[in-house]
Amino acid sequence: MIDLTLNNGVTLPTIGLGVFQSPPDETAAAVDTALRVGYRHIDTAAAYNNEREVGEGLRRSGVDRADVFVETKVWVSDYGREETLHAFEKAVGKLGVETLDLLILHQPAPSRFARTVAAYHALEELLADGRVRAIGVSNFMPHHLERLMAEVEVVPAVNQVELHPYFAQPDVQSEDARRGILTQAWSPIGGITFYPGPWGDERRNVMQDETIGDIARAHGRSPAQVMLRWGIQQGRSVIPKSTNPERIRENFDVFDFELGEDDMARITALDTGVRSGPDPDVARDELFDRVIPEP
Repeated sequence: MIDLTLNNGVTLPTIGLGVFQSPPDETAAAVDTALRVGYRHIDTAAAYNNEREVGEGLRRSGVDRADVFVETKVWVSDYGREETLHAFEKAVGKLGVETLDLLILHQPAPSRFARTVAAYHALEELLADGRVRAIGVSNFMPHHLERLMAEVEVVPAVNQVELHPYFAQPDVQSEDARRGILTQAWSPIGGITFYPGPWGDERRNVMQDETIGDIARAHGRSPAQVMLRWGIQQGRSVIPKSTNPERIRENFDVFDFELGEDDMARITALDTGVRSGPDPDVARDELFDRVIPEP
């Protein structure tokens, strides 16, 4: 396991278990399995509706809470200072923990950016009070970061964005690096190709890419392992999602091989520049207004 150091000195394991789209009735078992395998980083969100089951899996595993990096996200309907402070209470109540290792804003929501800024000010308060160890953002493009940083004090520790070989977002990675923000990849193995909704009817399955398949065969590994290794070697945090015990184990087994420079270049060259998930600049008011239940 490799740890990454955030801009405030906090460390997090480079690979974590993501639980986006994990059905609540399968999430606890997936988290339990992952922690027993060796994962020490779990990523969830209020909008995933499975924070409670993440907490159940953590307790079921028997792994000490202090040894697990727990990350969750505030949904847009809870933006605003008081609302976000309450969102923290809802999150820890469902997770069954007292503090969070990382709390981030789920979307930039530029159509209501004043509330986004107020929400981030609340994250700064939570950080100062020691209730969270690090704060950050998700799906922020460089122009969103510029707007945010003009009005806040604490540089985000993490920016979680769609990032896989078909959509590598080099401009976002460059801006994050310039500001000292760790880029965290959601959909690091291209699972976004199965994302529900009208985001690219011609989506291609990255897992079936011939180049990645060739590299995987040369190393005796799976395409997923190759893509995760690509992300790790580029210094990113990666959070693959699975509820399948064998896939959970496979995704974690990426620390005993290394991709060569040519392999890395071939994978990087696959970038299409085409987003497969939702565009963070597009307002989705009905979804943004979804109410996050109380614990």
